[in-house]
Amino acid sequence: MFSILSMKRLVAGLLASLALMTAVALGAPASVPLANVYQQGAPLADYWVSEKLDGVRAYWDGERLWSRRGNPFQAPDWFVSDFPPQPLDGELWLGRGHFAQLSGIVRTVRPVDADWRSVRFMVFDLPLADQTFNQRLPQLRELVSQAGSPYLALVEQQRPGNHQQLMARRDKVLAVGGEGLMLRRGDSVYKAGRSDDLLKVKRFDDAEAIVVGILPGKGKYQGVMGALRVRLADNHEFRIGSGFSDAERKDPPPPGSVITFKYSGHTATGLPRFASFMRVRNDEPKAAAVP
Repeated sequence: MFSILSMKRLVAGLLASLALMTAVALGAPASVPLANVYQQGAPLADYWVSEKLDGVRAYWDGERLWSRRGNPFQAPDWFVSDFPPQPLDGELWLGRGHFAQLSGIVRTVRPVDADWRSVRFMVFDLPLADQTFNQRLPQLRELVSQAGSPYLALVEQQRPGNHQQLMARRDKVLAVGGEGLMLRRGDSVYKAGRSDDLLKVKRFDDAEAIVVGILPGKGKYQGVMGALRVRLADNHEFRIGSGFSDAERKDPPPPGSVITFKYSGHTATGLPRFASFMRVRNDEPKAAAVP
């Protein structure tokens, strides 16, 4: 007899399998798992931990690389020639602190070989909807090892220990220019959407917003941008006036741009507190005809 928990996992696996098969049939990647924010008290013994890379999310469907929003990356044929036929979930990465350079490389319609030779596809999951991450991880390690591609690498997964050990690990990563950590629940199936199966561990929260206006500066910012007016996914609007370089104030992101900002908690009205600009989120590949 199945337990209620076993039945729930079976149903979740079947639904995820259907989503994956539908995406393949349509010639586009399935939606990918997304992370919530770690809070002290989470059952860390249930999780694996890895570094949170400042890369560009990518999904390998066995034939080509896709962005999180379903646009194909125009990677050179030699870059993916030794990738396995199985789907893989990961990030294109150029190293810590090189997101802007990476974004420029992977968004081009006509790839530049010399640029792509420095890029790696760092994989952290195997999209098998009927198996837990504990079961998928050994298979993922074997796939990457057997592929032998110099452009394919596995994101190292370890057990996190207790909360104090997790915070020490996070601080060590931040000290060398990393973004933070990711936690993956060992008994979770691969399913799309945001859940506690995947948790990000950072010193601050971050989110994305759409630029809807550019506000003129005053005082020392006279003649340049003073702040951006941005809109969240829930349609709340607010201003971001810090975190910009002088060059960004002279040439700010235009309305319609998607930006990433960091913040610390929320106000009583639900708006991000102490919001500060981080970067323009321009990591989607440019439109190109799909053969």
